[in-house]
Amino acid sequence: MIRILEPRLANQIAAGEVVERPASVVKEAVENSLDAGARRIDIDIEAGGTRLIRIRDDGRGIAGRDLFLALARHATSKISSIEDLEAVGSLGFRGEALASIASVSRLTLTSNTAEGSAEGQQAQCDGRDMAVSVAPAPHPRGTTLEVRDLFYNTPARRKFLRTEKTEFGHLHEVIKRQALSRPDVTFTLRHNGKQSLQLNAADSESEQRRRVANICGVEFSEHAVPIERQAGSFRLWGWVAEPTFSRSQADLQYFFVNGRVIRDKLVTHAIRQAYRDVLFHGRHPAFVLFFELDPAGVDVNVHPTKHEVRFRDSRGVHDFLFGTLSRALADVRPGQPAASVAEPIQEAMPDQLGIGLATGGLPNQPTPASNPAAVSMGAISGRPSSAVAAAFGGWPRREDTALSEPGSGDVPPLGFAVAQLHGVYILAENQHGLVLVDMHAAHERITYERLKRARDGGGITRQPLLVPVTLAVSSREAAIAAEQADDLASLGLLIEAVGEEAVVCRELPAALKDADVEALVRDVLGDLLEFGTSDRVASSLDELLSTLACHTSVRANRRLTLPEMNALLRDMEETERSGQCNHGRPTWTQLDMTDLDKLFLRGR
Repeated sequence: MIRILEPRLANQIAAGEVVERPASVVKEAVENSLDAGARRIDIDIEAGGTRLIRIRDDGRGIAGRDLFLALARHATSKISSIEDLEAVGSLGFRGEALASIASVSRLTLTSNTAEGSAEGQQAQCDGRDMAVSVAPAPHPRGTTLEVRDLFYNTPARRKFLRTEKTEFGHLHEVIKRQALSRPDVTFTLRHNGKQSLQLNAADSESEQRRRVANICGVEFSEHAVPIERQAGSFRLWGWVAEPTFSRSQADLQYFFVNGRVIRDKLVTHAIRQAYRDVLFHGRHPAFVLFFELDPAGVDVNVHPTKHEVRFRDSRGVHDFLFGTLSRALADVRPGQPAASVAEPIQEAMPDQLGIGLATGGLPNQPTPASNPAAVSMGAISGRPSSAVAAAFGGWPRREDTALSEPGSGDVPPLGFAVAQLHGVYILAENQHGLVLVDMHAAHERITYERLKRARDGGGITRQPLLVPVTLAVSSREAAIAAEQADDLASLGLLIEAVGEEAVVCRELPAALKDADVEALVRDVLGDLLEFGTSDRVASSLDELLSTLACHTSVRANRRLTLPEMNALLRDMEETERSGQCNHGRPTWTQLDMTDLDKLFLRGR
């Protein structure tokens, strides 16, 4: 027999989607406060949020006549038509949060809309019977939400809560995310009467950086690369950590879409792809990034907790994020902390970025003076050809030695070589102190970047397969293969759909002639379905070039002259991503005079 659920049971089912733990209550309430224009939010917590959650703001408040509706399901002031839903500009909009919270707690909502008046209204609701009573109550302009005894009437839910410390940790993380998204708002967090977090409003750029340092740590701020780029309706700004500052876990990653913190696999893929050959294996990048676009270009109504979104132009978003971050990381080199990336860029629309970004090529990438593009990708295989050896096998000597000797003018960022240690490390002196360079790792990166420019400049040479490979695939994979045939051809893959559930691969990049064709094609089609783009071919080609660079770079225990060492330092200063080798290991480190003085207890 089919029957309509009673309101109390329906609210508790909805609460299971919205209210997972005390942190969920805080998230929903803080978002409502921000939507109300609050500039100060105070949060008081007891027993990790299970006993008490009190959130007070100085926003616009709720009119007394609307307090009863505020606790009803699907009641909101932020959506009035389908057009509003298609371009949501507020953090909250579903109208389920307060009703769901009230169904599993003892809730009190007090508010006042009048400036300079203390006459407010208070609504009380008990989750046992869901009856709402409204009465006058003193309150300054703004709103206070008080939630007591969370899950007291749903013991099955309460027993799944963790320890008080763990629950407060989740709650603390929610406040940190909201504080990052809204630096103009003051946040105060107290737990069991003790202040745990105090973040004053940050209006200037320096104050915003200070807030980021307070939340993410001083070390992150010291290694953060500022980013700001705009292309069409897309804008990305924030900070990404240098690859040398990486984490064992993905615990320092904050990504906001129009001010809303989200977790999205497309965004994660784009960022991971940008860090692909500069991050040590098993490590995770750190970042605080804000992505802004037309609200009509993103659907935030795909998950009850609003943690996930869906982009209407997913491929354009992916390529824009990858291209921006890849360029920022490439520009990080000794003495050049990506200052140029902070300049807004207007020249490229997202649809002009194209799949070329997924292959590692960037718009307007300069061709090196030595013109390594003359080396065709067809000549690059597992063993270096004579052309490659001639172009890259030798040590990078410079005819212009003006910067190769001390006393020739300003001291360059990596200084001048003074010695070689055990045939492995170069010791150099610069304005700050001592520079240590792993010469093999540094030369490996220099050679690798030159090989990539050769590939990008000369194009990808395709090689027909003697026996074309036919694969049985799903209908979606066959359709995407036909739709993206031109883009796949630009990557060196000639794939044709030969039926509703079959494709045939006729050509692939010459450098990958020994690759597992079936696995490569399936991976590429899978990426296209998942993310709208694929870096499988580029990743395979880069891996081949990385191996070649490793074998053609200067080896340990080779004795170098001072001019040779200085030539390597100058090349490092001009080479993209020179702070890491092809495997993500650091290539150099700086010990300034303060560090050296500490070693010898000078000045004590």
